[in-house]
Amino acid sequence: MDSGVYVGNAGEDAALDKGWILGHFKEAGSPRHSEDVEIKWGVHPRGEERARWARGEVRTALLVLVSGRFRVELPGRSVLLEKQGDYVVRGWDVDHSWVAEEDSVVLTVRRPSIPGYAVVEGDPR
Repeated sequence: MDSGVYVGNAGEDAALDKGWILGHFKEAGSPRHSEDVEIKWGVHPRGEERARWARGEVRTALLVLVSGRFRVELPGRSVLLEKQGDYVVRGWDVDHSWVAEEDSVVLTVRRPSIPGYAVVEGDPR
Protein backbone atom coordinates (compact mmCIF):
# COMPACT_ATOMS: atom_id res chain seq x y z
CA MET A 1 0.00 0.00 0.00
CA ASP A 2 1.28 3.45 -0.94
CA SER A 3 0.44 6.31 1.40
CA GLY A 4 -3.17 7.24 0.63
CA VAL A 5 -3.65 4.49 -1.97
CA TYR A 6 -4.94 0.95 -1.61
CA VAL A 7 -5.30 -1.44 -4.54
CA GLY A 8 -7.09 -4.72 -4.05
CA ASN A 9 -9.73 -7.13 -5.26
CA ALA A 10 -13.23 -6.78 -3.79
CA GLY A 11 -13.87 -10.52 -3.75
CA GLU A 12 -10.57 -11.35 -2.08
CA ASP A 13 -10.55 -8.45 0.41
CA ALA A 14 -14.23 -8.89 1.27
CA ALA A 15 -13.65 -12.52 2.23
CA LEU A 16 -11.39 -11.30 5.05
CA ASP A 17 -14.01 -9.10 6.79
CA LYS A 18 -17.57 -10.42 6.23
CA GLY A 19 -17.71 -8.57 2.90
CA TRP A 20 -16.82 -5.11 4.15
CA ILE A 21 -14.08 -3.35 2.21
CA LEU A 22 -14.44 0.22 3.51
CA GLY A 23 -15.72 1.74 6.75
CA HIS A 24 -15.03 2.82 10.33
CA PHE A 25 -13.83 -0.71 11.19
CA LYS A 26 -10.78 -0.56 8.91
CA GLU A 27 -7.43 0.43 10.37
CA ALA A 28 -7.13 4.14 11.17
CA GLY A 29 -4.88 5.87 8.64
CA SER A 30 -5.77 3.39 5.89
CA PRO A 31 -7.46 4.77 2.76
CA ARG A 32 -10.17 2.17 3.49
CA HIS A 33 -10.99 3.73 6.88
CA SER A 34 -14.07 5.98 6.77
CA GLU A 35 -16.58 7.24 9.26
CA ASP A 36 -18.68 8.69 6.42
CA VAL A 37 -19.48 5.58 4.41
CA GLU A 38 -19.28 1.77 4.44
CA ILE A 39 -18.97 -0.41 1.35
CA LYS A 40 -19.62 -4.14 1.23
CA TRP A 41 -19.00 -6.64 -1.55
CA GLY A 42 -21.49 -9.22 -0.33
CA VAL A 43 -21.16 -12.73 -1.70
CA HIS A 44 -24.25 -14.63 -0.58
CA PRO A 45 -24.92 -18.31 -1.33
CA ARG A 46 -28.47 -19.35 -2.19
CA GLY A 47 -30.60 -19.52 0.94
CA GLU A 48 -28.41 -17.26 3.08
CA GLU A 49 -30.48 -14.77 5.03
CA ARG A 50 -30.12 -12.13 7.70
CA ALA A 51 -30.91 -14.10 10.85
CA ARG A 52 -32.90 -11.29 12.49
CA TRP A 53 -34.48 -8.08 11.27
CA ALA A 54 -32.29 -5.01 11.78
CA ARG A 55 -34.38 -2.59 13.82
CA GLY A 56 -33.84 1.06 14.75
CA GLU A 57 -31.39 1.58 11.89
CA VAL A 58 -29.74 5.02 11.79
CA ARG A 59 -27.99 4.63 8.44
CA THR A 60 -29.12 5.00 4.85
CA ALA A 61 -28.22 2.12 2.54
CA LEU A 62 -28.01 1.48 -1.20
CA LEU A 63 -27.98 -2.17 -2.33
CA VAL A 64 -27.07 -2.90 -5.97
CA LEU A 65 -27.38 -6.38 -7.45
CA VAL A 66 -24.22 -7.44 -9.29
CA SER A 67 -25.39 -11.01 -9.94
CA GLY A 68 -27.96 -13.52 -8.74
CA ARG A 69 -31.40 -12.96 -7.23
CA PHE A 70 -31.68 -11.18 -3.88
CA ARG A 71 -34.76 -10.22 -1.86
CA VAL A 72 -34.82 -7.30 0.58
CA GLU A 73 -37.59 -7.43 3.17
CA LEU A 74 -38.94 -4.11 4.43
CA PRO A 75 -41.95 -3.36 6.63
CA GLY A 76 -45.00 -4.12 4.51
CA ARG A 77 -42.93 -4.57 1.36
CA SER A 78 -40.65 -7.12 -0.29
CA VAL A 79 -38.24 -5.92 -2.99
CA LEU A 80 -36.76 -8.44 -5.44
CA LEU A 81 -33.45 -7.57 -7.08
CA GLU A 82 -33.27 -9.93 -10.06
CA LYS A 83 -31.59 -8.11 -12.96
CA GLN A 84 -27.99 -6.91 -12.81
CA GLY A 85 -28.06 -3.30 -11.70
CA ASP A 86 -31.40 -3.51 -9.87
CA TYR A 87 -31.13 -1.56 -6.63
CA VAL A 88 -33.02 -0.38 -3.59
CA VAL A 89 -32.29 2.57 -1.34
CA ARG A 90 -33.38 2.19 2.26
CA GLY A 91 -33.60 5.31 4.38
CA TRP A 92 -32.68 5.51 8.04
CA ASP A 93 -35.13 4.12 10.57
CA VAL A 94 -36.38 1.49 8.10
CA ASP A 95 -36.28 -2.01 9.59
CA HIS A 96 -35.05 -4.65 7.18
CA SER A 97 -33.92 -8.17 6.47
CA TRP A 98 -32.84 -10.06 3.33
CA VAL A 99 -32.48 -13.45 1.70
CA ALA A 100 -30.40 -14.66 -1.26
CA GLU A 101 -32.82 -16.53 -3.51
CA GLU A 102 -29.90 -17.57 -5.75
CA ASP A 103 -26.14 -17.30 -5.34
CA SER A 104 -25.79 -13.52 -5.33
CA VAL A 105 -23.28 -10.71 -5.25
CA VAL A 106 -24.59 -7.43 -3.83
CA LEU A 107 -22.73 -4.14 -3.52
CA THR A 108 -23.92 -2.29 -0.42
CA VAL A 109 -23.12 1.33 0.41
CA ARG A 110 -24.19 2.58 3.85
CA ARG A 111 -23.80 5.99 5.41
CA PRO A 112 -22.63 7.04 7.90
CA SER A 113 -20.20 4.38 9.06
CA ILE A 114 -20.92 3.64 12.70
CA PRO A 115 -20.63 0.59 14.95
CA GLY A 116 -23.58 -1.70 15.42
CA TYR A 117 -26.16 -3.89 13.73
CA ALA A 118 -24.07 -7.03 13.37
CA VAL A 119 -26.04 -10.14 14.19
CA VAL A 120 -24.27 -11.64 17.20
CA GLU A 121 -25.24 -15.01 18.68
CA GLY A 122 -27.47 -14.43 21.69
CA ASP A 123 -28.32 -10.84 20.70
CA PRO A 124 -32.11 -10.41 20.95
CA ARG A 125 -32.13 -7.78 18.17
